[in-house]
Amino acid sequence: MDRRKFLNRTTAAAATIPFLGVTPASAKKNMPLPDPTRLSGDEYWKALRAAFPMPADEAYFNTGTMGAQPSRVLHAVLDNMRDNVVRIAHCDYQGNGPLLLQGYQGFDGLRTKIAKLIHASDYKEIALIQNATMGMNYISNGLDFKPGDEFINTDQEHGGGFGGWRTAAKRYGLTYKQAHIPIPANDPQEIVDNIFDLVTPKTRVIAVPHILSTYGVVLPVKEICQEARRRGIFTIIDGAQSVGHVKVDVQDIGCDAYYSSLHKWLLAPAGNGILYVRKDVVGDVWTVAASYQWDNEEDHGLRLTQRGTGNVSLIVGLEAAVDFHNEIGSDKVIGRIKELGDYLRAGLQEMDKVKIVSSVHPDMCAGITTYLVDGITPTELQNKMWQRHKLQPRAAGDNGLRQSTHIYNQKEEIDKALAVIREV
Repeated sequence: MDRRKFLNRTTAAAATIPFLGVTPASAKKNMPLPDPTRLSGDEYWKALRAAFPMPADEAYFNTGTMGAQPSRVLHAVLDNMRDNVVRIAHCDYQGNGPLLLQGYQGFDGLRTKIAKLIHASDYKEIALIQNATMGMNYISNGLDFKPGDEFINTDQEHGGGFGGWRTAAKRYGLTYKQAHIPIPANDPQEIVDNIFDLVTPKTRVIAVPHILSTYGVVLPVKEICQEARRRGIFTIIDGAQSVGHVKVDVQDIGCDAYYSSLHKWLLAPAGNGILYVRKDVVGDVWTVAASYQWDNEEDHGLRLTQRGTGNVSLIVGLEAAVDFHNEIGSDKVIGRIKELGDYLRAGLQEMDKVKIVSSVHPDMCAGITTYLVDGITPTELQNKMWQRHKLQPRAAGDNGLRQSTHIYNQKEEIDKALAVIREV
């Protein structure tokens, strides 16, 4: 069945089926977005807040872990899941009835939208996967290595950014290296130099984050990939914190592979991720989770997507999230995230007892700010923010309080967070 017909049929059927006892978090699943010709600036974003089902008196500042889904994304998942349960007998595998599972289809339309979002040259360069960790493992397990090969990570990797490379090094007796990233990091060239100081003729792979998970530092990935390609080194960018957060242009960056989790800044349901592999090199990546399409040389994205039965409702939710992002406008979303991040950092910089341990370099910071406050632990500060104003950032252990800003946050909420810091 054509995927667009499937989605239209699902929506029409869902409108006639009882909700089976599941209470929606918001009745505004089809609420139109604010009109940007009538509202602008902060007033537009205040109106847009109604598109999210969170209580109005709660402020969520932990997008770096999990994004807050818009109501329309939540209901796209619930409606589709309900429709599949109610109309399961109508699926005849001849094109009629609901599409019951995901994991075998190409979803070309959705991959086309994602290719446009990250500026890939072809939707067939896009694989739909579960999360960033899966993307890393598809590459670290899919490339051929030989004794003596070397990998370079940074010393600030998330486990989903280093586990596959450490496993490969241990399994095959390869050399694993970590380039040092300063804390705070405010010099792009220092990072580039630290990475390439470790490069030898045996270096096979450089795998680095686009944005550091703990500190939110935007690394100079374009400069890293350009120099790596000049030296014939394969590059993989961990974009777990990037898609929907900063501009991602994989062709401009020049990486060989790029993976991301879309449940963070793109606001998709958990269980959605992407893997991009440049078409000129994708033939070098073996299929790791093999099924019917394991040897598909015409659509490598489908080859790396197909992994057996999955929940199709999550894919429906992903498309709703992509459409929501696009309807607002990618540049507008990214600009607002940066604006709020800058607003928070400006307020923190006015306080003598606050140390920002993420970056304040204009090209190396966006929506994640991590900071320490003298005399109080990050966990204690997180708890005080919730107790006093229902503000929810995240304590990153002893590294600092990580506060993420997204389009559902308001400057007034940031002001409340700054007021709590002043009080303590």
